[in-house]
Amino acid sequence: MAKRRPRGRNVNGILLLDKNSGVSSNGALQMVKKMFAAAKAGHTGSLDPLATGMLPICFGEATKFSQFLLESDKSYRVTAKLGVITETGDADGEVVRTADVTASPAQIEDALMSFIGDIEQVPSMYSAIKYDGVPLYKLAREGKTVERKARPVTIYDIRILRIESDELEFEVDCSKGTYVRSLVEDTGEKLGCGGHVTALRRLSAGPYPAERMLTLEQLGKIKETGGFEAIDELLLPLSTSVADWPRVELGDNAAYYLQQGQPVMSSDRPADGWVSIYQASSEEFLGVGEVLEDGRIAPRRLVSG
Repeated sequence: MAKRRPRGRNVNGILLLDKNSGVSSNGALQMVKKMFAAAKAGHTGSLDPLATGMLPICFGEATKFSQFLLESDKSYRVTAKLGVITETGDADGEVVRTADVTASPAQIEDALMSFIGDIEQVPSMYSAIKYDGVPLYKLAREGKTVERKARPVTIYDIRILRIESDELEFEVDCSKGTYVRSLVEDTGEKLGCGGHVTALRRLSAGPYPAERMLTLEQLGKIKETGGFEAIDELLLPLSTSVADWPRVELGDNAAYYLQQGQPVMSSDRPADGWVSIYQASSEEFLGVGEVLEDGRIAPRRLVSG
């Protein structure tokens, strides 16, 4: 039986989408995929419909490296309202309890800052984590609650932007898997008044800064004036997904054998860990590999030739 050809254009690269509020991550992905008429595309970590900001979209060969963006550190700008607890931990949920906010700005700051470092968070019942194959938020919408294990995360830094009465605005740098809603809820609990997220914006993901983001509206205007060629030029190279990894350059022979799936030797490598791999003569990005105990570099994800 003949192999079915993919429907759509063979597009490769990474787009930094500035997701609008009110649309799901998958909804935004489908709109971008349609705009590019791309055969293959995927996003790298969901943002709640309420949230805006950086949602890297991987096209074609870039989907091989999307997992590394999923595992990368993130930064967010957060607005929270203290004294109001909602069902979901954000403004989309029903209010379940209110309380007076008696804490001073200094006490609010101390409570939030106490979470900097290695902490454990219990995922919200409205998270996308799966329990017996079912996302928790689906169980929550059915009125079910299940026990969730605390997960280790790291809060690298918190910068408070504003504290006004019961409203708090701050930026946070954190590891993968951090739930900002849980951070706000835990801060509210520590203050004895509760709290929820009213606005959330992802500022960065891994090596990507906020300045490179584009909204769907901006993409639409660029395509309207320049067509596919204009929006294709907006795509970042595959190598940018691991731009902050150690770089190894291979000679032509080693590059050939690596592309055949064989581990190769290189003197230009770290002692261990994962590396981004280039062919020295052409500066071409070949993919990523892992340094083995014997010093060889084993291919893990390679760009198709």
